[in-house]
Amino acid sequence: MRKARWLAPWKDSTEKPIIYHLVSRIVDRRFVFGEAEREHFRMLMRMYENFSGCQVLSYCIMSNHFHILLEVPPMAASGLTDAELLKRLSATSSEVFVAGIAKELEEARAMVAQGLADEAYVKRIHERFTYRMHDLGEFMKALLQRFTRWYNSKNDRTGTLWEERYKSVIVEDGLAAKTMAAYIDLNPVRAGMVADPADYRWSSYGEAMGGGAKGNGKKARAGLVRALRAHKGYAADAMYWNQGVAREYRMLLLERGVEQLEEAVGETGEREVKVKHKGMKKELVAAELAQLERGKEVAIGKMLRCRVRYFTDGAVIGSRGFVEEVFLKSRERFGANRKDGARKLRGQGEAAAGMLWSARDLKKGV
Repeated sequence: MRKARWLAPWKDSTEKPIIYHLVSRIVDRRFVFGEAEREHFRMLMRMYENFSGCQVLSYCIMSNHFHILLEVPPMAASGLTDAELLKRLSATSSEVFVAGIAKELEEARAMVAQGLADEAYVKRIHERFTYRMHDLGEFMKALLQRFTRWYNSKNDRTGTLWEERYKSVIVEDGLAAKTMAAYIDLNPVRAGMVADPADYRWSSYGEAMGGGAKGNGKKARAGLVRALRAHKGYAADAMYWNQGVAREYRMLLLERGVEQLEEAVGETGEREVKVKHKGMKKELVAAELAQLERGKEVAIGKMLRCRVRYFTDGAVIGSRGFVEEVFLKSRERFGANRKDGARKLRGQGEAAAGMLWSARDLKKGV
């Protein structure tokens, strides 16, 4: 029997949000995400973001897998107003369906006013939909199932499309969330698909840089603002993008983007300089970093040129105190011999050791 998914211990809090890094791969790791598939997946992701009340902070859709950094905020203690519920429903349902629910709510409110029903009657109408909101499992279930149905219909196939159940990692806000967002946006650079992450259309950074003042470009900028500033109480609002956030994030991404060179012996016996990692040219990056006035935390970007397995399999990522807190509140998941929760990052993640910690002590491919 497989273990239940490790959700944040405060998942039922009415005040504290949760950030998760989510990863899912196509079965057999087949390359099925072409341009049309990436566009459709992104459209569905935004639809269910608008419906669920969850916030996509960062994302990247690759050829055979995707990453999403998702914030799951608590439902307001007072619930949703009728107008808010109908707006949420309009993200995923037809106008006819939403109009039907609007009429049902109007009639229910009239019955309450006449003393023929109580507020619990109206609440039950809301609960037919709100149980799928502000919930990680429901967000991912709807997104993956809806995309599978579309893809199978388009390609005359049946059966599962995803390799296994999706992976999730609990992420602390602040440094951990910022680092994870950059790690996600740098996927196409690590894969050698682009030199500059701004050039990849199907990522949060590409969408933030290439999108307009409204729509998904604005949403992408708002998500990255939240990823970089949630610990400072900033709302997910694109208006803060040009108030230092864009520059800080660009600095982190650029440090990763430097073209890596190595020396090798050529056929003539002479030493040759070859490109080890195809990124932005070093002199261009140096010039732009100088303009941006390099910050103290930029050095961590060097780590992001590598695959860091802790970010997908570490279960919990954050400061030592954060990981210990989550461990203690989830003590039942571990054996009696486990005395503490935080594990120091090693291997490819060693550059962040002491700043970021993991709940899992990974042995291979770290």
